[in-house]
Amino acid sequence: MVVMGGGTGTFVVLSGLKHYQVELTAIVTMADTGGSARFEWDLFGLLPNSDVRKALIGLAEVNGRSGGLLRELFSYRFDKGELAGMTFGNVFLVALSQVLGSQEEAIERAGEILRIKGKVLPVTMDRIDLVARYESGSEVVGEHLIDEPEHDGKLKIVGLAARPKGRVFASARAAIETAEIIVFGPGDLYTSTLAPVVVDDVGKLIAGSKAKLVYVVNLMTKYGQTYGFKASDHVREMEKYVGRKMDGVIINNAVLPAEALAKYEAEQAVQVEDDLGADPRVARADVLQPAEVEPQNGDPLKRSLLRHDPEKLAKVVVNL
Repeated sequence: MVVMGGGTGTFVVLSGLKHYQVELTAIVTMADTGGSARFEWDLFGLLPNSDVRKALIGLAEVNGRSGGLLRELFSYRFDKGELAGMTFGNVFLVALSQVLGSQEEAIERAGEILRIKGKVLPVTMDRIDLVARYESGSEVVGEHLIDEPEHDGKLKIVGLAARPKGRVFASARAAIETAEIIVFGPGDLYTSTLAPVVVDDVGKLIAGSKAKLVYVVNLMTKYGQTYGFKASDHVREMEKYVGRKMDGVIINNAVLPAEALAKYEAEQAVQVEDDLGADPRVARADVLQPAEVEPQNGDPLKRSLLRHDPEKLAKVVVNL
């Protein structure tokens, strides 16, 4: 089973699926330009580690005192001084890359240290940028500027690409070619879920694979990416970029808390409307984590308040 994307959504999926007897591989985006990404590239010439770190934590061992402590340590975010906003996990991966002389090896060795159940693979080891083309004809370069727009966030994205296209990491290619199931989402549609798909010929690899494709629909729309999107719009965009139909679609049917919805409304975001009707591919279930997520001290980026529940979501994925 391959889980493709990045960010918190991929972390959630991996956190649940690792408790099942499946061979897991996470293929994560390397196009991040927010948070610590600039520090890692400008000072050390390294690709962004944030999505790698989250996937590593998602797959990390949870049993025993040391397992829990390592997960907590890799998630710890500094909130003072020059390291404010950085996580220990990112700093650790930078240091390990310097010691080993290879970012690829550092990711692999970090997985050994965290005793992860599965593999975490970058989709590419080339420096790339995401480029979004909008219905207005304008273009925005850079993941962070797409994610938190300085332009009118109601504009629809009509094209997403990687510039340059990059070369798909050999191990990631092999994982896609041999996958039996590929899970996409949840997560920001263009800057997380589709970000690995537009690298090199990844979309064509997925289209030509024998894997069943499963898409987890987001709970909320997002200003700047999916403003006004219904569930069918999310599915349509996924199928456009992977070049084939989804075999399974998971959508939450639990009631979202009114207090959280009011907070989202202030950010011009609403609950994704389920307009998928009687589509036999659709699995509707309560996959909601009931409590709002508390923001971390020192975190400069906007994060989702409501998230999918790892255990509930994994059960539905495995049943599909």
